[in-house]
Amino acid sequence: MADMTGTVTLTHDELLQQLQVLAERATRRFGLPDGIPVKLINVSENATYKVEDATGRKWALRIHREGYHSRTAIASELAWLAALRESGGVATPTAVRGADGEFIQTVAVEGLPNPRNVVLFEWENGNEPDQTDVAGFELLGETAARMHAHVRKWRRPAWFERHTWDFETSLGSRPHWGYWKNGMGMTAEAMEAISETVALIEQRLEAFGKAPDRFNLVHGDMRLANLLMDGNTVKVIDFDDCGFSWLLYDCATTVSFFEHAPEVPDLLKAWVRGYGRIGTLSEADENEIPTFVMLRRLLLVAWIGSHSETELAKSMGVAYTQDSIPLCEKYLSQFGLPRNAPTGAPAAKKSILSRLFG
Repeated sequence: MADMTGTVTLTHDELLQQLQVLAERATRRFGLPDGIPVKLINVSENATYKVEDATGRKWALRIHREGYHSRTAIASELAWLAALRESGGVATPTAVRGADGEFIQTVAVEGLPNPRNVVLFEWENGNEPDQTDVAGFELLGETAARMHAHVRKWRRPAWFERHTWDFETSLGSRPHWGYWKNGMGMTAEAMEAISETVALIEQRLEAFGKAPDRFNLVHGDMRLANLLMDGNTVKVIDFDDCGFSWLLYDCATTVSFFEHAPEVPDLLKAWVRGYGRIGTLSEADENEIPTFVMLRRLLLVAWIGSHSETELAKSMGVAYTQDSIPLCEKYLSQFGLPRNAPTGAPAAKKSILSRLFG
């Protein structure tokens, strides 16, 4: 159909139909057999497909969302993936070159107004970590520390380009994922609690600062769905949201969508223990983890509101916004009095994770 300006608009189902055609067409760019099965496995910012040939060999094909990342930004992601795998001691997906030697293929299909960028990866085996696996979260912390150690010494290409995930681009005036006020089921009660929490988060992040040892290149979405446990190896996948943010944001993302669960304090403590095997967190760093958990939680409220057509957003829905209210109240009670308390103040030191998320 077309809107009043004459621009062709597609329903979500119509878009998925066109993307399926595009995915099947894209496989030819990588020299895969005609007619190879292509199955949609996830829709978030991008559409991801499982591709498998007659011998059982598998790949993951990703069609990038239009307008979210430039070709240079995608190339930057792939450059970091390769550098982590080669010198950072972290298992990451291997991108596959197309028949023309390029990793990024730009593919058009009838029915879509613009071509899309497509990347193919070798398939990674493994299982998503268990939400209650304390030992697994120690491995996640250790893996994050390896990644952070790598970025501190890695010389990025001069052309490197990725989003910045700071307060303004998360909960502020220039949000990448939409405004939190547009979250699903935003009642007056939720608006009041979240608004006050957002103001406190902004205050504390400003005090925490963006020194290079705290703010650098991060994965940005180390939730369980983007991690694979293969024996004792943690494989980190889906770097589509990698960019520049606080290193502790990688800690917060591990409990995405279940921040209110009773096991979260123990999981975050396990992450910190694992991190300490490779890296170092100051007491002030550890005490600020709840701020990053709340930052992520409210950013996901915004994401759900702006991606309401996706299955993940539908599964979380209004309840996710409503369940954020008690988390906000706990956070405000811990950090809100006095409002000008410095980062790492004594009142915030004792059993802070348990007090906020227990």
